[in-house]
Amino acid sequence: MLRDKLRGVFGFPVTPFKPDLSLDLEALESNVQEMLKHPFCALVAAGGTGEMYSMTPSENVEVVRRTVAVVQGKMPVVGGVGFNTPLAVEMARQMEQAGADALLCMPPYYTNAPAEGLLEYYASIGRATSLPLAVYSRDWAVFTPEMVARLCEKTPTLEIWKDGQGDARKYSRIMAKVGNRLAWVGGLGDDCVVPYFSIGVQAYTSSISNVSPKLSLELAEAGLKRDFDTLNRLVNQYVHPLYALRDRKRGYEVSVMKTMMDLMGRKGGPVRPPLENVTAEERAMIQKLVELYQADGY
Repeated sequence: MLRDKLRGVFGFPVTPFKPDLSLDLEALESNVQEMLKHPFCALVAAGGTGEMYSMTPSENVEVVRRTVAVVQGKMPVVGGVGFNTPLAVEMARQMEQAGADALLCMPPYYTNAPAEGLLEYYASIGRATSLPLAVYSRDWAVFTPEMVARLCEKTPTLEIWKDGQGDARKYSRIMAKVGNRLAWVGGLGDDCVVPYFSIGVQAYTSSISNVSPKLSLELAEAGLKRDFDTLNRLVNQYVHPLYALRDRKRGYEVSVMKTMMDLMGRKGGPVRPPLENVTAEERAMIQKLVELYQADGY
């Protein structure tokens, strides 16, 4: 099963846009080609870092299609779906036809969904295709261990759990409740690799994979070996300074990464509203961070 093969790092390519904010699919293909040079366990096309919510359903499907075409089976491609049940179901079916190997399901549009409705949202998407399903528990999509166990029963295709809550206590309880039925993935950010690997995740999702695949893979290697001296050193030296910039404004988790890519000669481009591009002052701060990464071989 796919869940057993997912160890290490999920690469999370951004979705480049042109100055007029239309899709830049040539830039996307170039970025994916570059990421293919590194041994990620999978690539997630049109995920959160890929600005799924800023695109139309058809744009998301096209991003997945182009990514699949470039990857050519060298690693699994996971397509991001969401919005509401009908749209997510249709996107899932089209992504399956486009060649996706799995689906990453984002939270539904409704922020106050009751527990049963939330479970049925994910179960409906899981029933729509034969693809392995990954649930991204983030923001208002909060689960108890019992809810995750019930969703496993309702959704045979559910194989992957991506945590975006950052509550190591609750996540460890969920993992203990469900066991090896799911692949456990850390999904809140590269700055959370220490607590995630301390409770036994097998992989994590990395936006740093866009700017330094080497660093993201070293973080995962240290985490899987439970080498917390190395892990803490890497996080303190390279990850925390980056996340301090990302924390300056909501949405900067994408904006800062795209700017950093541009400054490194990769293809980031602008973000779509409601996200905002970084200021000139912040761009200069990011440039100093780029110089640190490059000086140290990252």
